Amino acid sequence: MITASIVTYKTDIDELKKCLSSLTSPSIDRIFIVDNSKQKYLEQFCEDYVNVEYIQSNNVGYGSAHNIALRKALCIKSRYHLVLNSDVYCAPSDIDKLADYLDKHTDVAMVQPNIVYPNGEMQYTCRLLPTPANLMFRRFLPQKLVEGMNYRYMLKMFDHKRELNVPYHQGSFMFFRVSCFEKVGLFDERFFMYPEDIDITRRMHRLYRTMFWPGVTVVHAHRAASYKSKKMLKIHMWNMCKYFTKWGWFFDRERREWNRNLLNELGYKK
Repeated sequence: MITASIVTYKTDIDELKKCLSSLTSPSIDRIFIVDNSKQKYLEQFCEDYVNVEYIQSNNVGYGSAHNIALRKALCIKSRYHLVLNSDVYCAPSDIDKLADYLDKHTDVAMVQPNIVYPNGEMQYTCRLLPTPANLMFRRFLPQKLVEGMNYRYMLKMFDHKRELNVPYHQGSFMFFRVSCFEKVGLFDERFFMYPEDIDITRRMHRLYRTMFWPGVTVVHAHRAASYKSKKMLKIHMWNMCKYFTKWGWFFDRERREWNRNLLNELGYKK
């Protein structure tokens, strides 16, 4: 059994329709639409889909909303669960390919495919675990000053043509083995949005492999809301402060070790 969840907030119907067209594989038993905006038009739209369950939610945040669906997935003993954004789309057969990958690699907790922009340009969604400098400097300093730091942090030396065990997967498309949540726990609900993907990947990475696999490519029409809205920027920064308070601002031995090992595997030299 495969389940999926999409968190919506005043989401455009055409965008959601395109996303759901990616989830028509007969392997997908149920799709949970967790609506943080409680919009009647979204509820009515979902009624047209046999395997879609609309869940009305308060604006509890991204990870917390997906947890509502994940608890249902655990209850019905789903084997795999897809967390994805409404602005993501792919071929329906891609879901079956990812499930087959997990079938063959039982030590893998989650797998992420190639993710590209609509124009085909690569999105660098496999990254090092961030330091405060990675996120602060790259946001507020001129790009020329942080070009080297961004290259390293976003693993731009990686050609994305082979598998790679990465401790941070960007959260727009995350394909999980559901049983792993029983050991690792669900998304940390202290984060309203943004760092919940870093947090869940590194917690999974402690016990399992968390793999990038280039056998599938999906499209993400990335909006980068915190680059366009001061309100979203404040939410981003506040939640990243919570993340670093949890894991360590400057002294994070696990981050240092995993990042060093990953860069060595990629043959990166300063």
